[in-house]
Amino acid sequence: MIREEVLAALSRAPGDFISGGDLAAGLGVTRSAVWKAVSRLRQEGWPIESVPRKGHRLNGGHDVLSAEGIRRFLTRPGLDVRFYPVISSTNTVLKQLALEDAPEGLALVAGSQTAGRGRLGRSFYSPSGSGIYLSLLLRPSLKASEAVRFTACAAVAAAEAIESLADVRVGIKWVNDLFLGGRKVCGILTEAGLDLESGRLSYMIVGIGINTRVPAGDFPEDIRDTAGAVFGDAPVPDLRNRLAAGVLDRLMAYSARPDDPALFESYRRRSVVLGRPIRVLEPGKEPLPAEALELAPDYSLRVRMADGSVRLLHSGEISIRF
Repeated sequence: MIREEVLAALSRAPGDFISGGDLAAGLGVTRSAVWKAVSRLRQEGWPIESVPRKGHRLNGGHDVLSAEGIRRFLTRPGLDVRFYPVISSTNTVLKQLALEDAPEGLALVAGSQTAGRGRLGRSFYSPSGSGIYLSLLLRPSLKASEAVRFTACAAVAAAEAIESLADVRVGIKWVNDLFLGGRKVCGILTEAGLDLESGRLSYMIVGIGINTRVPAGDFPEDIRDTAGAVFGDAPVPDLRNRLAAGVLDRLMAYSARPDDPALFESYRRRSVVLGRPIRVLEPGKEPLPAEALELAPDYSLRVRMADGSVRLLHSGEISIRF
């Protein structure tokens, strides 16, 4: 698309003017086509300045999320990024594409979601301009019981990507929530399709939502005391593009070796629950007090219940007071 080619050309020389004639000649299109592309990009929020007899330039300090912006920071092959300014849910849309035989490595990234989903059917607040919401399609040859390993891969990938851009230490609350300063900054939803004939997964979708900044007007009242954001108000050029690329690069790499002991140790080192009192949450039951003891290599959580018995949690929910 001409729009993406114009954006790519301006992005390669941020802050420098490029004449409309040079852009048109380089892309093999008319100057009118370049102007239309620039106008559309400006409508999408890209800070492009146009000056007569100088041309067009992309001003620095911008943080506009786009497929082209993400691709500039990707380093791992096999990723196909599609961007949506607004989408119902990246997981929901990608699930349909998976059923239509979309290949592994397809990633959907959105600026906002109108029906973002979390675990256990909960909604996931996904406003525009203050987060990234992405889903990656994988096709691992795994049994359904081994799927939790990919949730752990996603948690480590997101934590490391955040830490590469911010001077913070991210904590992981079993099994897949990321916390900073006692507040949740990232949620992960892993969904899979099962091949009934083989008993193995036919596809897996890993959805990740990260609050990069506090949204305008703050978080909704029902999550205001628990939700947080990774970054403050200071502008960081290409923040969300760089963060999305960092997550996708790492997630693709780790999904190829989910049994790596180093990956498990990275997850375990970030745990915010080990050795602490927790509550085990089971649908339709009262929360049960327990103590988180240790993680098993398959990422199940060993806990000691109030009566002294020890249980191994393979999935489910826990809560912890920070």
